[in-house]
Amino acid sequence: MAESIVARDVTKSFTIRYHRTLKQMSVAAVRRQQLSNSFNALDGVSFTIRQGESVGLMGLNGSGKSTLLKIINGVMKPDSGDVLTRGRIAGLIATGAGFHPQLSGRDNIYLNAAILGMSEAETKRKLDDIVEFSELGSHLDGQVGHYSSGQSARLGFAIAIHVDSDIFLADEVLAVGDKPFKKKCLERMQEIRESGRTLVYVSHAAASVRKMCDRVIVLEDGRVGFDGDVDEGIRYVKYDDDEETDAATSDEELGADV
Repeated sequence: MAESIVARDVTKSFTIRYHRTLKQMSVAAVRRQQLSNSFNALDGVSFTIRQGESVGLMGLNGSGKSTLLKIINGVMKPDSGDVLTRGRIAGLIATGAGFHPQLSGRDNIYLNAAILGMSEAETKRKLDDIVEFSELGSHLDGQVGHYSSGQSARLGFAIAIHVDSDIFLADEVLAVGDKPFKKKCLERMQEIRESGRTLVYVSHAAASVRKMCDRVIVLEDGRVGFDGDVDEGIRYVKYDDDEETDAATSDEELGADV
């Protein structure tokens, strides 16, 4: 089976600056206070994902999951190491990413679709399906800047799910939105999984990861703490403590028999 995503010793650092203005920096320097601090969001991350694998990316908040997805997607560049991908990448890695707040939802469909690599002809052909999936109704012609986070997520996911991609990335895509829409998103992601596309799914919900994925990678403080079996990964990150509540919610959303 061909390699779909290969990460080799990926490191990404960020700097936190404690003072904004020149005056504040000058006063802090005189007082010998720390002006900034750097930290590694990712620290030597390596793994290989093969074509058609469904991988759950788990870890506590701040562990580096979103940063890793942005590097895979090409939004960010690592400071060292590299990530190699095969084929077109689509997905929702941040609510409202790629949207222009002063444009309507309809105009942003064309803008965001172009960012994801869709031609204008392809977008026109899929426009009705995207609009129907988003369920935004009359809000579609309003400015995206006035959308709620749930509405932005609806529109972003509706566009991404209609891109003909080889790799699909989903970062907390179900963290916002109502239950019927979450159910529809999960069902469509199941279709992606069954189609043979590579899926990288970031979630804190153990039950949905168990249903969606056949492998788990756990990040801890920017490093790979675990890479392997789904159940073992969930136990490793200690998310199985909420398994009963999580499973009931996920089963209901997926329409599964309990």
